[in-house]
Amino acid sequence: MKNLWLDIGNTRLKYWITENGQVIEQAAELHLQSPADLLLGLIQHFKALKLQKAGVSSVQDAKSNERIQKILKRLNIPVVFAKVHAEYAGLKCGYDAPAQLGIDRWLQVLAAARNPAQKYCIISCGTALTIDLADGLQHLGGYILPNLYLQRDSLIQNTKGIKIPDAAFDDLSPGRNTIDAVHHGILLSLLSTIEKVMDKYPSKLILTGGDAPLFAQYLQRYQPEIETDLLLKGLQVYIQALSASKN
Repeated sequence: MKNLWLDIGNTRLKYWITENGQVIEQAAELHLQSPADLLLGLIQHFKALKLQKAGVSSVQDAKSNERIQKILKRLNIPVVFAKVHAEYAGLKCGYDAPAQLGIDRWLQVLAAARNPAQKYCIISCGTALTIDLADGLQHLGGYILPNLYLQRDSLIQNTKGIKIPDAAFDDLSPGRNTIDAVHHGILLSLLSTIEKVMDKYPSKLILTGGDAPLFAQYLQRYQPEIETDLLLKGLQVYIQALSASKN
């Protein structure tokens, strides 16, 4: 049995194809603010795979999701768009209005927070840096910050005379030129935020997203775990729980 798992984020479209629980194909591509067009280019490939069902996580607006749904109908298989619930699969949402929580964050917590006796700090190092806290199966809420590159771009746009090329965020020493001062300062600010959260809410630290290895090397005292594709794992948990509830 082959299934499709789609993660449509702010900048990328990622997918898994699984067969009997094993990943047999995966890819991630920039969608350039038009995920439906990118999906349209993939749909014939997906049809040829003779899939059984599809699970979707999308942070897009209602209009974009409607178009995505229409494209996926061409597969002629059940398609489930994951949603945030006040309580789901034992996990309780910490938001006053659950629908306001991003589905990406909800699925990451759903994948990671499975031990009722454990406290968790789940950090996604993607387009935004998101921090979610959970006490067992109770989501406590979290924080959203601009990531390394958004902060740098903001500084470039709003500071005259400073031209910042691409450079590695690989050092915390005081910068001895403007380029290093900017990069090291931004990294220091985000790491300081994470350390503040971890010191106030001692937890099991789980990092995911493209910049997870970068942050992990500076957070070793918290013994971070890097979980690749945590969102897609959460999407699988979501669909499995939905199927179990129907049986």
